[in-house]
Amino acid sequence: MASSLSFKRLVLAFIAGFIATLVFHQGMLAILYAIGFTARAPFPMQPTKPFHLPVIWSLAFWGGVWGFIFAAVDRRFPRGAGYWFWTLVFGALAPTLVAWLLVAALKGQLLGGGWRGSAIITGLFVNGAWGLGTALLLRVFYRSPK
Repeated sequence: MASSLSFKRLVLAFIAGFIATLVFHQGMLAILYAIGFTARAPFPMQPTKPFHLPVIWSLAFWGGVWGFIFAAVDRRFPRGAGYWFWTLVFGALAPTLVAWLLVAALKGQLLGGGWRGSAIITGLFVNGAWGLGTALLLRVFYRSPK
């Protein structure tokens, strides 16, 4: 386990998760917004509490933190096509359920975004795209010349 979670792998996983949030997560959100499926615009710039950073940077940071978790579990996924399926499932379910149930409760928001169909699908799609993107970026980083 220690070798699979080396310092290098953790750093690369954070970077992959951070970038995947900006490119894949927000890219999927942009598509859903452009077709009128969601009212949530991509790349939100509203300030967060308590640090007043734009929301997009908070999302990217937490995407990097989720990259750590991804790196801890992705080596258990099957190889081949099954790997990509499970990166999608992990991305779609793990961060989405935490956001719906834990983060929403901590922020005093409706659990599950009020369980509206469009909010559920949006969460699953954008986080599923993040999972695939994180996996793809980790592969690219590990195949890059040293």
